[in-house]
Amino acid sequence: MMEFLSEYGLFLAKLATVVVAIVVVIGFAFAASKRSSQQDGLDVQNLNRRFEKLGDAIRSTVQGKSTYKKEAKERRKADKKRDKEGSKRNRVFVLDFKGDIRASATASLREEVSAILGIATPDDKVLLRLENAGGMVHEHGLAASQLMRLKNRGVPLIVSVDKVAASGGYLMACAADHILAAPFAIVGSIGVIAQLPNFNRLLEEKGVDFEQVTAGRYKRTLTLFGKNTEEGREKLKEEIEDVHELFKNHIAEHRPQIDLDKVATGEHWHGLRALSLNLVDEIKTSDDFLVEAADDYDLYSVAYKRRRSFPERIMGGVDSLLSR
Repeated sequence: MMEFLSEYGLFLAKLATVVVAIVVVIGFAFAASKRSSQQDGLDVQNLNRRFEKLGDAIRSTVQGKSTYKKEAKERRKADKKRDKEGSKRNRVFVLDFKGDIRASATASLREEVSAILGIATPDDKVLLRLENAGGMVHEHGLAASQLMRLKNRGVPLIVSVDKVAASGGYLMACAADHILAAPFAIVGSIGVIAQLPNFNRLLEEKGVDFEQVTAGRYKRTLTLFGKNTEEGREKLKEEIEDVHELFKNHIAEHRPQIDLDKVATGEHWHGLRALSLNLVDEIKTSDDFLVEAADDYDLYSVAYKRRRSFPERIMGGVDSLLSR
């Protein structure tokens, strides 16, 4: 009886764990669905005016009423004239990329880049505020390719790393003409990793056979449930080394000033150290860059909002859970 109760209790514990995991994933998906309730389309905002409004919140208090009202009236008059005649200043288009394991923001990035290329000139600039800790190679490679479209058309690209651009994130950052980093931003992690658990011994202990049929010697190298071989391990290691070599070649092409022997070790560095290793070009936050640029450029935030399907929201919830 006690043995039955013990096994039953263990079963309930496992069941509760599964239920909690499902509830958490659905919760993330629901939260994501609320955030993505808007229709597909491009959202463009004038950041110069946003900065002005933020300043107004203080000016209205610290300046005298007459002075504030006079300045506000002059600005509104200038804004109306600019809206009517069009601005003659060059522009900075601001993009945001918040990465996850699958680099799912690439779907929006490609639309944003296409839209900008329809209007941008070599006298304009694009600032990408990048926050990406890396993930799948092919997904982040595609994201980097979208950024290369800007460079190939001669539009200067600046990448700002306020928090992290590591592994696949740094693969993207390397596409920039100029990389900014906050003093303690995490940069680097130029390496490749593959890992997976193997349950073969557990299945054997429970008397469970696992069958896997493949065509092609290396169709499957390592497996979750079968017995792995040394040949399979060596082949996977070879594939990982090849991807690492491609990663290094990409960096060498776009940032030849980097000593790859020093940095392509899988390590990461904070912004100040990354600067000394030529991983970044300047210590500066995206906020500092935009405030300075506002004096000479028209700033526009460009974001493509897309409604995600329910399976995408579920996977987004899983990615968020794994990232956390």
